Amino acid sequence: MINIRVNGEQVSLDKPLSLVEFLDSQNINTQFIAVAYNQEVIAKEDYSIVMLDNGDSLEIVKPVGGG
Repeated sequence: MINIRVNGEQVSLDKPLSLVEFLDSQNINTQFIAVAYNQEVIAKEDYSIVMLDNGDSLEIVKPVGGG
C-alpha cells in the first residue's frame, strides 16, 4: 500500500502509479491544472515519468475564473 497526500488529504494507492495514471484515475483533466509534487511544480510533459511513492505530497491547483 502506498500512502500519499493530495491537497492535504491522505490517499492510499493499491499499486505504484505515475502522476499521469493517478490523475487519470481521478478523472482530472490535465489540460487545466498545475501540480506541485513534493513542493516542486511539475511540467505537464513530465507527468508520465513522475512515479508516486510512499509519503509523497501532491497539490493539484485548478484555475478559478473571476470577474
